[in-house]
Amino acid sequence: MTMTPFFAVARFLCRRIALGLFAGAALSGSAVLAQSASAQSDPPNILFIAIDDMNDWVGFLGGHPQAITPNMDRLARKGVNFTNAHCVAPACSPSRNALLFGVEPFHSGLYPFYNFDEIHDDVLEHYTSLPQFLKENGYGTYGAGKIHHGSKALESEWSDYHVAEKHELNLKPEAGYQQGNSTKMAFCPTSNPLDEHPDYQVASYGIDVLKRSHDKPFFLAVGIVKPHLAFVCPQEFFDLYPEEIEPPRIKADDHDDIPWAGRAMANINDDFRYRNDDAWNRVRRAYLACISWADYNIGRVLDELERSAYADNTVVVMLSDHGYGMGEKRHFRKFALWEEATRVPFVIWDAREATAPVGREVDQGVSLINVYRTIADYAGLAAPKYVDGVSLAPQVKDPSAQIDYPAITTWGRGNYTVREKQWRYIRYFDGSEELYSHREDPDEWNNQAANPEYASVKKRLAAILPTTEAPLVREGISLWNVVDADQPDLEKTKGKLG
Repeated sequence: MTMTPFFAVARFLCRRIALGLFAGAALSGSAVLAQSASAQSDPPNILFIAIDDMNDWVGFLGGHPQAITPNMDRLARKGVNFTNAHCVAPACSPSRNALLFGVEPFHSGLYPFYNFDEIHDDVLEHYTSLPQFLKENGYGTYGAGKIHHGSKALESEWSDYHVAEKHELNLKPEAGYQQGNSTKMAFCPTSNPLDEHPDYQVASYGIDVLKRSHDKPFFLAVGIVKPHLAFVCPQEFFDLYPEEIEPPRIKADDHDDIPWAGRAMANINDDFRYRNDDAWNRVRRAYLACISWADYNIGRVLDELERSAYADNTVVVMLSDHGYGMGEKRHFRKFALWEEATRVPFVIWDAREATAPVGREVDQGVSLINVYRTIADYAGLAAPKYVDGVSLAPQVKDPSAQIDYPAITTWGRGNYTVREKQWRYIRYFDGSEELYSHREDPDEWNNQAANPEYASVKKRLAAILPTTEAPLVREGISLWNVVDADQPDLEKTKGKLG
């Protein structure tokens, strides 16, 4: 049955008020984490929540002042909130390939989007995906929704994989915005019952798995698709927001000091369209509504975990595969190397840490490439030798512990950014650069790459970037929309941009 707007608002507000109360009550674990996660006698269950296209417009990251995300906020308060976390690649397919195989794109050659079935076996045979690795080492593995790019159910990976029922969503474009008749480019409410939406069904499957009796530890992967396009969700979640949404800070001449390769990534056609249609406000309201819809479904799963027999022996890992530009730097969507496209929500909560304080944060630059080794560590397993990154279990124990692996984001061969606590450095395939100090310039408006005052900073950050690059894996490419070292007609593209 569909919620009324009042019920939806009441549920969110009650959760927000109760935030502090739940934080203490839910942290009833069996033991405090020892020096490493693998020191636990019994391997924990893993609840892996993967969100699609969610940027920092969530309460616990402060990315937008109107965001309503009480369930994720609650999780962030109980666990460790990595406030400066960044994706491996600012696109679904390469990001998820890197996460699930544990390998950087510049090591694998998997830079763009792929049709998995068309990639040669001799490419993938070197890698063991995270769910397959856990399954082969004694875990029951359960998945639903978007874990790989697309809903894949590979027998080698899953003990059970749920595929949501398909229902045609009834859109209400008059209550939002839609580009022509495109269902993909819709930004509006739906009128369907909640259980006809895929994310609701995915969360329900997660709830069902948590209600079952398990005779071995489990890895439960819940893939929430919203706020991925189309920005559509039940009316109740639009009703949470006022008609007028506060826009992000935007500088009109922001592109004047950006190299042409960076400007090409901005793809300003979207910005032109939304300005001409006076649609930006409706687009942003729809995005926030979808974020709250995702939060609602994540909350349903977290509530069931707290009620379940597994509340005291589960590690929760929640992340988004990449960020999303909502007009900053005249950029919409992902596919860029700036802050909004790379920064992601990322929280780890070890429910076994009974005495851990609430509100722990890590503000070092951290990459999602570390997820594979982190989960392997918690499972008491040695990750495959090829796997990149480090375990973050020490930071969950002690948020001040140094992370000895840089936060590098790759978008196409030759295009990289590295993010530290203060600095973001970008280098494109043609050698052009951007440098921003987040201490003085959190909007990344003033490119300091040519400023001699920061030459030593730029040199130090450039030395972090890869010196060798795997060649592009060409078999199976389904989408290749980035200006990089492998794209033809570079001079033609550069000429169009000036």
